[in-house]
Amino acid sequence: MIVVWINGAFGAGKTSTARELIDLIPNCTLYDPELIGGAVARLLPPKRLAEVGDYQDLPVWRRLVVDTAAALLADVGGTLVVPMTLIRQEYRDEIFGGLASRRIPVRHVLLATDETILRGRIATREAMEDDPAGSGRTRQWCYDHIEPFRAALGWLTGDAHVIDNTGLTARETAVTVAAAVQTGEAGICEIVQTPEPTAETLAAGVLLFDEEDRVLLVDPTYKPGWEFPGGVVEAGEAPAQAGIREVAEELGIELTEVPRLLVVDWEPPRPPGYGGLRLLFDGGRLPARLTGRLLLPGSELRAWRFVREDEAAGLLPPGRYQRLRWALRARERGKVLNLEDGVPVG
Repeated sequence: MIVVWINGAFGAGKTSTARELIDLIPNCTLYDPELIGGAVARLLPPKRLAEVGDYQDLPVWRRLVVDTAAALLADVGGTLVVPMTLIRQEYRDEIFGGLASRRIPVRHVLLATDETILRGRIATREAMEDDPAGSGRTRQWCYDHIEPFRAALGWLTGDAHVIDNTGLTARETAVTVAAAVQTGEAGICEIVQTPEPTAETLAAGVLLFDEEDRVLLVDPTYKPGWEFPGGVVEAGEAPAQAGIREVAEELGIELTEVPRLLVVDWEPPRPPGYGGLRLLFDGGRLPARLTGRLLLPGSELRAWRFVREDEAAGLLPPGRYQRLRWALRARERGKVLNLEDGVPVG
C-alpha cells in the first residue's frame, strides 16, 4: 500500500493528472481530500467554520484525511493517488506523519507550472461545487493563493519530486509521474514511522540550554509544532535513561550525567490521543563548542534552535508551552513540580 500525493498550485492540473494516472499504475484509486473538506463544512457549526479561513486549518479535516486514506487502502489496497495542494509545512508533517504511523509510505510529487499558465487556467476555471457564490469567488480564491504557494516553494522543492508540466498535457504529465513512481525516482518521504499509541504513554523530554540560558527546541517532521528533545519511554526503560537515549539519537549528544527531574505533567486523554505522563528533565548547559554544531542524524527532526521563554510561546503548542514555563520555574527554585494538564497541583 502506498500514497502518491500530487501537490501543486491551484490550476496546476493536479486532479486531471490524477484521473489519468489511475489508468497507468496497477490497482490505483483516486482519493480527493476536497470531498472531506465539503463534508466537514456541512458537519461543523457555522461558528467553528468562521474561526478559520480554510478547511485545511481545521484539525478535524487533517485527521479525517489520514483516517479516510487508511480506511480506503485497507479496503482496496494498492496505490492511492491524492491530488491536493499542501503549502503549510506543519500540515504536511501532520498528514504525512499520520500516514507513516499507519505504515503507509508517501511519494510526494510537485507539479511546477509557469505562473502565466496558472493564471490562464484559473481565469477559465468553473465554480467549485461547494462555492455558492459562483466561479468569480473561486477564481479570486485561487489567485489569492498563488503568492503563498510561491513562498512555500523553498521547502516544497526540497521535499517533493518536482515535475515541470508547463508544456505538458494532463496525460503526458501522468505518464511522467507514473514513470517517476515506478522507477523510484519519486522516492518515499523520510517521515519517521511513529506508531499511534493504543493506551496512555510515558514520555521523557530533556531541556538543554546554551550559555545565554536559552532553551533548545527541535522541529519534528512527523507532527505539528516544535518540541523538546525526547520521546516515549520504552517498556522496562527508566525515564531519565530514555531522555538520555533520545538526546543521543536525535542530536548526537551524549549526556554524561543523569538529568534532574523538573516536572511531572499528567496529560488528559484527548481523542484520538490517550494522554499519559510527561516528564521534563534538566539536561544542563551545553558547552559553546557544541551549541553551534548540533547534528540531526535521523529523519525525525528538521531543525533546532535556542529560544528565550517568550519566543517559545510562538513555537510550542499551548500545552507544551505551559509545561516548559513551569519546568523553568522548577529549575529556578531547585524543586520538582507536579502538574495536571500544565497546571501545578498539590
